Amino acid sequence: MNSLLICITLLSGFLVIYHHIGYPLILRFLTRKKQLTTTQSYQRQYNNSAADNALVSITIIIPAYNEAQWIAEKIRNLAALDYPSTHLQIFIGCDGCTDNTFSLATATSKEPECAHLNIQITKFDKNRGKVALLNELIGRVDSELVALTDTSALISIDALLIAVERFKDPNIGVLNGHYQLISPGSEGEQAYWDYQSKIKLSEATLGATLGAHGAFYMFKHELFEPLAADTINDDFILPMKIVAAGYRADYENSINTLELEIADDKQDHQRRRRIAAGNFQQLLRLRKLLSPRYKGIAFSFISGKALRVLMPFLMIFTLLGSLVLAANYITFQILAGLQVIAYFLAGWQLYFKSKQSNKISKLLAYLVGGHIAGLVGTIRYLLRLDKGHWTKMD
Repeated sequence: MNSLLICITLLSGFLVIYHHIGYPLILRFLTRKKQLTTTQSYQRQYNNSAADNALVSITIIIPAYNEAQWIAEKIRNLAALDYPSTHLQIFIGCDGCTDNTFSLATATSKEPECAHLNIQITKFDKNRGKVALLNELIGRVDSELVALTDTSALISIDALLIAVERFKDPNIGVLNGHYQLISPGSEGEQAYWDYQSKIKLSEATLGATLGAHGAFYMFKHELFEPLAADTINDDFILPMKIVAAGYRADYENSINTLELEIADDKQDHQRRRRIAAGNFQQLLRLRKLLSPRYKGIAFSFISGKALRVLMPFLMIFTLLGSLVLAANYITFQILAGLQVIAYFLAGWQLYFKSKQSNKISKLLAYLVGGHIAGLVGTIRYLLRLDKGHWTKMD
């Protein structure tokens, strides 16, 4: 009995360490020769010319639900993008908004600096959810490329020109940019997104980045497949279905997206809980990506996503197993002690939210808080409490 418990505890602990430390180090080793370069784009500088005719058509889609705080600046940001208006179309879908998102969007689109935009703002009376909105709006598209973006995210002005250059590679089906926070809610959140950016760059060298960030990403329109109505993480399922079809999801560090919204602890917990439910869903629906025939993509999917779903349970098994075995083995006394100290520091920071805490405590708090949200999110999905229908967090 003890032998089985020892094996389970050690295996669980190994997987916890591998997911958080081993996998990033392996990615770093495998991609150490990868040189980060800036893609050279067509230098248009807002001047119309005959060369514009060679550019592909792009549709930018913005799903909006009660986004009055951000919608005006978003439209002004789109108006500043360096891309010919003859080749750019913008769809904004107001999904049963109960605030004045629609009226603000309409008024802003008529401002002198935005008047050149080819923009369609649709007001849907009923809130049907983001996935239903995306399926309908993408179904209206007749352009070669599609960009999906959040209202609270600003896009670098040359993003579309850079993307067009990257999509000249016929193997690229999805393109991600570099996501940045204008004001992180915590040091842990900043460290997490810095880590994620490095991971995505490394994953791209193995075949594909895993998913995309909803703040801004692009894909070839012809590769889109309508999403199931109950999809939770649309910004993972959509791009990874394209990857499963044999195309690359790549990463472009010179395309920048700046997140304006600052999430408080409650919003961050709800977001991470929802992502966790989606992680479990996407593991089931995209399980064929676990096949060895997908090579580097399968390795990343197993190491980065599959283990993330299991991580809260593995952490619990490791702690409980160490505590039980500590009575007879000094090794497990040490392991149990280290875990208790780590969870105490994380719990103290989560409960008291001390700004004077050291970086280690803050990072542990963000990590443990994320896995608590993951545990709740996974259980909620198993109990069918998450249906993929969006709500605006207060």
